Amino acid sequence: MLKGLIGKKIGMTQIFDEQGVSYPVTIIEAGPCYVTQVRNQERDGYAAIQLGFAEVHPKKISAGELGHLKASELPPLRFIREFRTKEAANIGDKVTVDAFAVGERVDVVGTSKGKGFAGAVKRHHFGGGKKTHGQSDRHRAPGSRSSGTTPGRVFKNARGAGHMGSDRVTVQALKVVLVDAERNLLGVNGAVPGGKGGLVVIKEARKQ
Repeated sequence: MLKGLIGKKIGMTQIFDEQGVSYPVTIIEAGPCYVTQVRNQERDGYAAIQLGFAEVHPKKISAGELGHLKASELPPLRFIREFRTKEAANIGDKVTVDAFAVGERVDVVGTSKGKGFAGAVKRHHFGGGKKTHGQSDRHRAPGSRSSGTTPGRVFKNARGAGHMGSDRVTVQALKVVLVDAERNLLGVNGAVPGGKGGLVVIKEARKQ
């Protein structure tokens, strides 16, 4: 069975174990997903399974995607993602949260919250300048970024102020603590990138 799902982040809560210890849990509405395409080594050069998630009105997706799904006799699906795997599957198969069990480890991929333009202290956790001894306006400044004659420029990839967030982020080896097949809910112990309603991809953990 394919160990992968596309889902939507619902929010965070907490659950308690038998000893009364609370654990932070992220709830994800995961699936149901449909197999929309199967790629193989002979034809495509790699093995993968393509999944679709979230049924929508046909006008809300492109004509190319609509044709791709109609050819497989599938409903219009808003999100389509590929999972590299050698597992066998057939177009039209339904994948649900039953693919995972409590106690398993998963990797969750999402898009982090956008923070806009941010300074070096917030963006890269710089220490800033001195807080005392006549300091007036260097409290949250990044400091020198290079030197004068040599090299006479700022090297590429020097850390500084700039756009923060809206990046693809993977959180690894989160423990599955809740599987609710009736409501298509998956609970993982820990935080997941992005805000409420954000799209996430759940895969089998690479580091068990």
